[in-house]
Amino acid sequence: MDSSPSPDIFIPEQWSDAAESIAYSSTLPVALICGAKNCGKTTFSRYLLNVLLHKYTKVAYLDTDVGQPEFTPPGFLSLTVVHKVTPDLTVPCLKTPERCLFFGDVSSKRDSSTYLSYVFAIYDYYQKEYCISDKGENPCMIELPLIVNTPGWVKGVGYDVLVDMLKYISPTHVVKISISSENKNLPAGEFWLDGEHDESINLIEINSARQDSLNRSVLVQKDARLLRDFRIMAYFRQCFSSDSDISTIKELAHALASHCPYEVPIASIKIRHLHCEVPSSEIFFSLNATIVGLAVDSKGPENLPWCLGLGIVRSIDTVKGVLYVITPVPHSSLEKVNLLLQGYIQIPPCLLQVQGCISPYMSANTLTTN
Repeated sequence: MDSSPSPDIFIPEQWSDAAESIAYSSTLPVALICGAKNCGKTTFSRYLLNVLLHKYTKVAYLDTDVGQPEFTPPGFLSLTVVHKVTPDLTVPCLKTPERCLFFGDVSSKRDSSTYLSYVFAIYDYYQKEYCISDKGENPCMIELPLIVNTPGWVKGVGYDVLVDMLKYISPTHVVKISISSENKNLPAGEFWLDGEHDESINLIEINSARQDSLNRSVLVQKDARLLRDFRIMAYFRQCFSSDSDISTIKELAHALASHCPYEVPIASIKIRHLHCEVPSSEIFFSLNATIVGLAVDSKGPENLPWCLGLGIVRSIDTVKGVLYVITPVPHSSLEKVNLLLQGYIQIPPCLLQVQGCISPYMSANTLTTN
């Protein structure tokens, strides 16, 4: 089975055995992948995704790593339904999630309770839509296996968050990846069960893939901030057609600076600042030249703002009472947006520092959303 088409990635036998045991288990797999930073969680998750797609036509992927998510820009928790094999295990790719929530930060440290409520809400959605229930008159007709990707913050509060996540989701399989630095690893055994044993859970403990086929280390120190900036730029590159001649940061900066933004009436939307408080007199000024989540304000009991994507607020006209927003989100979806979420996800500095280019938040050309 060629589940790893990437020539530069060597999948150890221990990893392939683990993935096969999950894919061909007797129950619908709900596999949670955990381990310290830089242990290979993302690579194993991609590999497992490919293996599952050899048995199932679609696989659900719950991404809880807001710092380095698999299919979205940073700051999101999301559920994505995947139906195609990942062509290269070394290259991440953007996909449109089925459901996502904008947490607005690259770590859960600032607000772990809200973070967990978002994780639980998205998992509840997965259960409702893709798990057949024994109860009720209209059980769903599609069962999808689930992969849960988790952050590498596994000490202190990060450990407590992971334990709460494990207890709530109750996965059928837990894949725990260990690295050579023992003090950075998770505790041995079923650490989240308070000393009890649950026979319904399959704990799979594997080591990080230390070397590739040429005996080179495949685990390199990653510049997380740089990777996040590239992912944000790739996201806003979607504002333009794939055949557009935009292949450098400078070309993208110029394209965004001249791109026609949407004109959004201030009176038609609400503003919510995540993780901080802003004086009412400064709310709209604080949005200028920032990245915001484009959300739909929920009136349900949980009041969770399902998010449709990101936008750049490139300027504000307080006299006319409008915001000018750049986004790749389709116009048909934008019509539903009535809430802007501002967090700590920022425009990459390299986009704002291109010589001879006006930063992408000044333009006279607008497209009204009315």
